[in-house]
Amino acid sequence: MTILPEFDFSIPLIVFLFLVFFILIQMAYLFFIYMRFAIYSKKNEGVNKDFTPPISIIIAARNESDNLFQNLPMILTQDYPNFEVIVVNHQSIDESYNVLNALKLSHDNLKIIEVERSKHLGNGKKLPLTLGIKSATSEYLVFTDADCLPASKLWLRNLVSGFGRGGQVVLGYGPYRKEKGILNSIIRMDAVFIAVNYFSYALANIPYMGVGRNLAYTKKAFNSVSGFKTHYSISSGDDDLFVQEASVENNVVIHIDKESYCYSSTKPTWKEYLQQKSRHYSTSSKYTFIKKSLLGIYPLSLFMMGVCFVSLLFNLEYMLLSCILIAAITIVKWIVLGICFTKLDGKRFVLLLPFLELFYYLMITCMYYLSDKPKLSKWR
Repeated sequence: MTILPEFDFSIPLIVFLFLVFFILIQMAYLFFIYMRFAIYSKKNEGVNKDFTPPISIIIAARNESDNLFQNLPMILTQDYPNFEVIVVNHQSIDESYNVLNALKLSHDNLKIIEVERSKHLGNGKKLPLTLGIKSATSEYLVFTDADCLPASKLWLRNLVSGFGRGGQVVLGYGPYRKEKGILNSIIRMDAVFIAVNYFSYALANIPYMGVGRNLAYTKKAFNSVSGFKTHYSISSGDDDLFVQEASVENNVVIHIDKESYCYSSTKPTWKEYLQQKSRHYSTSSKYTFIKKSLLGIYPLSLFMMGVCFVSLLFNLEYMLLSCILIAAITIVKWIVLGICFTKLDGKRFVLLLPFLELFYYLMITCMYYLSDKPKLSKWR
């Protein structure tokens, strides 16, 4: 068996050339997109203690009494000199009203907006967010969810530092708490893959999303695109379609310091997890052709690379060279993506990363095509 085969025109040669083509695509993504996050330094995120503008934290909550009771005190007592917390209680029928008003007695920086139940109002998140933004007294807005808990009392100070670096939109990280069970591991892995993607694309000046549970932007950015006007009919989109529209002239920055994390719990059942993913997928049709292509070509080239490689394993002439090429791209990806995962506390996934990546993209592709996007796109 020789390393270099006879390159006579044949079907195996065509398959081999396709293999090389898909490997080159994978390498292009690694070096032009993911490498940017791999070499990104947290030193860029140094907190400027002199930059402490007034901040408005906005939380849209619907039937979240337990989460508000558990998590809101940490948000209300952040180590920051001047901030307000606006909770928009959106058509809740639980004890949210009582919990919020009890907290109001001991926290002057809490502002409550009550949205009464009405058959004319949908369940989407964009109305309460818009009401919160309109009532905010600050130019600088920070967003999280009622079921999220900041990693520390320095969460706000850290995230706000992104504005001090010239950002109009600041993308934070929202990991999930580690709990028992395979579903918890899969959801946490999903969160890391998603974050590596949107942080890498943002650093490549192609921002396409953030996560609504840890996101910040200015009123200027919000008003520049008339808020959620172009996608108001879709329940989701406040953290991806908005970011795509509001990102101009390198105005998007990221912040990944651990103290800026905002943790939430994973969905307890597969059904709820699939519903959550379906809501996220409901916005995909609104993505621009370029962004859909960029996000789709990478997993497609990964699958096709695997198909070509497996096919060539049955051809002795090309088997050895194919194995060398696959080993090389696998090692490079392992290193680059492994560094990215480590930056986001995803070390436990690094050991099996080459296998997990293929599994992950197969999983989300199946979930996308099996999801009932129109029916499951409501915010709950």
